[in-house]
Amino acid sequence: MSRISRRTFLSATTALIVSPLPAQTTNWQTVTTRARAFDQCHAIEVHQAGQQILVEVFRGPSINRAVPIKSVSKTIVAALAGAAIDRGEIPSVQATLAELAPKLIPKKADSLVSTITIENLLTMQAGLERTSGRNYGRWVNSNNWVSDALTRPMVAKPGTRMLYSTGSSHVLGAVLSEVSGKSLLSLARERIGRPLGIDIPAWTRDPQDRYLGGNEMALTLSGMVRFGELYRNGGRVDDTQVLSEEWVSRSQVRVTQSVFSGLGYGYGWFLGQSMGIPYALARGYGGQIICIIPELALTVAITSDPTRLARSHGYFGDLLNLIDQSVIPAARA
Repeated sequence: MSRISRRTFLSATTALIVSPLPAQTTNWQTVTTRARAFDQCHAIEVHQAGQQILVEVFRGPSINRAVPIKSVSKTIVAALAGAAIDRGEIPSVQATLAELAPKLIPKKADSLVSTITIENLLTMQAGLERTSGRNYGRWVNSNNWVSDALTRPMVAKPGTRMLYSTGSSHVLGAVLSEVSGKSLLSLARERIGRPLGIDIPAWTRDPQDRYLGGNEMALTLSGMVRFGELYRNGGRVDDTQVLSEEWVSRSQVRVTQSVFSGLGYGYGWFLGQSMGIPYALARGYGGQIICIIPELALTVAITSDPTRLARSHGYFGDLLNLIDQSVIPAARA
């Protein structure tokens, strides 16, 4: 795939970087003007048909620095689940915790925990009380994050209700380590970082030394784009099939729906559409976004202040409007 060579960007934390590419028409300038107006927004990069259309840093860290992607980490863990299935380490998404990692199940867990499937974890339908939101602090202060997540009350039958929970993604990451015999960091670097040519720094670990599955990973803005491009291109990077095309396709099929945003949800991706054009979106706290729109050959990455809220009816909603009202029209022009 041909790519425009990346420029060397040297910036202070408040520097503005503009890519003066011919393709940055008035429509694309409108995108950057709107994005710049959000005081939470740090940077945006857009590629179309494999070409860099624009990249701007409005504020925050320099372009070459890996930044917290927060819950976009969940989408990367979902990709690693696909890689494990591609390699036969997990037979299918219907495999259960009891079949794959019985040692992870605490003795005091509800009997339904053993029936939780990989698909339930991928789609946030484990049925267990959430560890995100107001429960997050108590969860990460527990002495065993996997055990704490799996011994929470069953509030729904597995597979029947979306309960967005970092604990579910962390359990999935622990399962991936169990079936592969490798840390989540090693899996991320070997199966995502290396083939995409991106660096994945070490991140937070739990008291059992397991890497947090679903939060606190960091990527550069260009690394986020490359990950999005992996899915946009059916799991392929140049001549290498990193993830199976079947996995990439299944990941973007709606299985459930978020009660917060109203967006559909597949295997680690939120799913929506604008003007009849479907898109898949990875979302992280504060307004970290990777959005792929295959019909327009488009990949968008946005980084934002990771310390501030980005609610569905607040700043995150503003970013969705930016994609709906500015990015998609510019790409169609």
